[in-house]
Amino acid sequence: MQLAKQVIYLIRKEAVLEWRSKYALNGVLLYVVSTVFVCYLSFVSIPNKLTWNALFWIIILFASINAVAKSFLQESKGRHLYTYLLASPIALILAKTIYNSLLMMGLTLIALFFYALVFPFQPETDIPMYMVATVLGSLSFATIFTMISAIASKAGNGGMLMAILSFPIIIPVIIVLIKLSKNAIDGLDRSVSMDDIGLLVLINAMVMGVSLILFPYLWRD
Repeated sequence: MQLAKQVIYLIRKEAVLEWRSKYALNGVLLYVVSTVFVCYLSFVSIPNKLTWNALFWIIILFASINAVAKSFLQESKGRHLYTYLLASPIALILAKTIYNSLLMMGLTLIALFFYALVFPFQPETDIPMYMVATVLGSLSFATIFTMISAIASKAGNGGMLMAILSFPIIIPVIIVLIKLSKNAIDGLDRSVSMDDIGLLVLINAMVMGVSLILFPYLWRD
């Protein structure tokens, strides 16, 4: 019960801080909208389904880096110490992951709306299944980048370290996401995608488990 109260309090704190410094959220939204607009000016239309899918995930990948990387890297030492005295490390990593997951789901759905508005879905696309793929993708990006941000914040040159550490983890996730979303674009039977959905859920669970094990040791440093 105490852990749940701490998690709720920390999520509320993250939301209040995000609302006070709206430039971070507005910057990510500006990046998403402007990138889609530049793609429209460059391509006008994207008849190839593979290109349509790959371009969307490239936009979401870089948007997630900009949105989630600041979780730990931009916090001051004073705020770290305050949070250390306020809550347990398990509550902190859970709150950060939950907040970043909600943030990424919102940004991904907004990006998908603008992207589909400019470059419409193919007629045979299974839109509900594609929405499932985007939600799972945003959860995966949020979980992975939150953990990597926590590790990188304890070392110098955190931005460079985050890029190096996240690369071998994020590549398998992107491969599975592209396969899952391509099945939705092709309009295949949903049973074909169940293995990919299960694999993404398993990856998220493993990353979250590793975060809960490792973060308390990082936080004491």
